[in-house]
Amino acid sequence: MADSSEFSFTVGTRLDGDRHGRTGVISTPHGEIATPAFIPVGTKASVKAVLPEAMKEMGAQALLANAYHLYLQPGSDIVDEAGGLGKFMNWPGPTFTDSGGFQVMSLGVGFKKVLAMEAVDIRSDQVIAAGKERLATVDDDGVTFRSHLDGSKHRFTPEVSMGIQHQLGADIMFAFDELTTLMNTRGYQEKSLQRTHEWAQRCIDEHERLTAARTHRPYQALFGVIQGAQYEDLRRKACRDLETIRGTGGTEFDGYGIGGALEKHNLGTIVGWCCDELPESKPRHMLGISEPEDMFTAIENGADTFDCVNPSRVARNAAIYVDEGRFNINTARFRRDFTPIDENCDCYTCAHYTRAYLHHLFKAKEMLSATLCTIHNERYTIRLVDRIRASLEGHYFDEFKKEFLGQWQGRIKAPPA
Repeated sequence: MADSSEFSFTVGTRLDGDRHGRTGVISTPHGEIATPAFIPVGTKASVKAVLPEAMKEMGAQALLANAYHLYLQPGSDIVDEAGGLGKFMNWPGPTFTDSGGFQVMSLGVGFKKVLAMEAVDIRSDQVIAAGKERLATVDDDGVTFRSHLDGSKHRFTPEVSMGIQHQLGADIMFAFDELTTLMNTRGYQEKSLQRTHEWAQRCIDEHERLTAARTHRPYQALFGVIQGAQYEDLRRKACRDLETIRGTGGTEFDGYGIGGALEKHNLGTIVGWCCDELPESKPRHMLGISEPEDMFTAIENGADTFDCVNPSRVARNAAIYVDEGRFNINTARFRRDFTPIDENCDCYTCAHYTRAYLHHLFKAKEMLSATLCTIHNERYTIRLVDRIRASLEGHYFDEFKKEFLGQWQGRIKAPPA
C-alpha cells in the first residue's frame, strides 16, 4: 500500500491572539509547499497561455487541475498511462485536483466559478440562472450530467470521482461534494449537508481501497470538503462531522477544503468558524479566491492554501494587477507608454516589455498578449502571497496588511505615474 507518511503538514509561525493565521509546510511525494500558498489553476493540465516550466520560474509551488475537464478530455485513463498529471504536463512539483463536483453541479445551476453566487429563479429548490439550460440533476447516489463539449450523458458518484482522481495521480485530491447556492432554502442546505457527509464517507472508503490497489503510485492525500453556506451551525457541524469519518481500515482525511456559496463580506467569518473546529495538525484549503483583499482575509482566519482561475482569466482580457489595483492595458492611455507594467515587479514580462507593446498586442489580437499578461498576473499573485508569508514569519502581518490594503483600490483606470 502507498505510504501515507509521504504526506505531512507542520505548523510554523502563528498569528497572535485568537486568530488562526499561520505558516506551515505541506510535504508531498513531489515536493514541499510553504504555506500560505497560492495554487495556480491549470484547468485542463495547462495554465492557459503559458508553459508549465514558466510557472516554475514564476515561483508556483503547486498547480491544480480539474477532474471534470480531464475526465472528458483526454480521459483520466490516458493521464494515468502517462504516469500521472505531473508527468503528463511536464510539471515536477506537487499537484492538486478538484473532485469535479463544482463543475457538474454548476451545470445544473448555470453559475461560473465565483466566490459569491447570485440567482434569479428558484424551482423546487434547484436554482437555475436565467437563460441557462439545466445540464445536471442530483440524487442521493450522485449526479447525472451532460458534457458541455458534445452533450453526451455521464454520471459522477463519489466512487467515480475517486477513481478519476486516483488515475489523474495528484498529490492532493478533494472529496466529492454537492454544490449549493445562497438561494437554496435552509431546509435544502441541511439535506445537502447530510448528502455531502454521506458522500464523504463513500469517498474515504473508495480512496482507501484504491490506495491499497495502486501500490505502484505515490500516496495521494484526500481532503474533505466543508459546505453549509452562510449558516454558522451548519459550517461547524460539517467540520465536526468530517473529523469523525474513518475508512474501514482507519483512513481519515489528510486535510480539509472550505467550499460552498458565501458572500464576500462573510469570507473571514466563515473561514474562522471552520478553523475553530478543524484540527491544527491538518492543512486547510480555501476553494476559489485570488483577489488581494480576499487572500489577506482568508490567511488571517486560517486558510493555508487557495486556488483561483482569476489571474489568468482576467489577463486574457487585458486586466493587469499592480499594488494599487487592477487596470486594463488595452485602453488608449497606454498606446505610447514605454514603461513596464510595474517597475517593482520581477516577472519576465516587466523585465522585457512595455505597456505600449502589450497594448499593441491586444489591439492586434496577438496570442502573445495573453501569454505576457498571464505571466505578470500569476507572478504578481504568487509574489504577493510570498510577501504575506514573510510578514507572518517576521511578525509584521498586521502592519503589512494595513499598508497594502491602504493603497489597494480594486479596479482602477491606471496605476500612478
